[in-house]
Amino acid sequence: MAELWIERLERPGLHITDLRVPGGHILCLHGPSGSGKTLLLRAIADLDPNNGQVWLGDRVRERLPAAQWRRQVIYVPPESHWWAETVRPHAARWAEDMLAALGFERDVLDWSVRRLSTGERQRLAVLRALAREPEALLLDEPTANLDPANTERMEKLLRDFARERQAPLLWVSHDPAQRARVGDAEHRLVEGRLQ
Repeated sequence: MAELWIERLERPGLHITDLRVPGGHILCLHGPSGSGKTLLLRAIADLDPNNGQVWLGDRVRERLPAAQWRRQVIYVPPESHWWAETVRPHAARWAEDMLAALGFERDVLDWSVRRLSTGERQRLAVLRALAREPEALLLDEPTANLDPANTERMEKLLRDFARERQAPLLWVSHDPAQRARVGDAEHRLVEGRLQ
């Protein structure tokens, strides 16, 4: 069970003294728009320049090549990028049980990306991340574009993933009811600082 631990993380607009997410737990972040939630997730994922230290268990982010860290700690933005014409090439393998868990038939792999709705792209982006078998997930509003039934499916899939893999999840959500359903704990972020 690897804990995700962030200490003295600094960048313009972000000042995090100490943040810990135990393995198998979901920590929900919320706060006003522009408060630094996305900045925090991107900094943890080593996508933007920052100072401070981030650990996943006994591994220190600063001692690993960025690409290796990003394979272990995956950031899923609200709108992911799609580079191929169809869904299938976007992951080395797609777990059929996960496709079904989010309401997809196997033929979705042959669909044109342009055909996908925003919510379908969002669900598939999470599945693409899970197919890479991350050790931690950073989720930026993963259900923002989903209807209630698909929100429920996504919440169950991610809760199960966290528990079964003992993976720490950082989950940004503006929905207090959702935070109560999925979160083991929550923090409010205001002006780049945890409250």
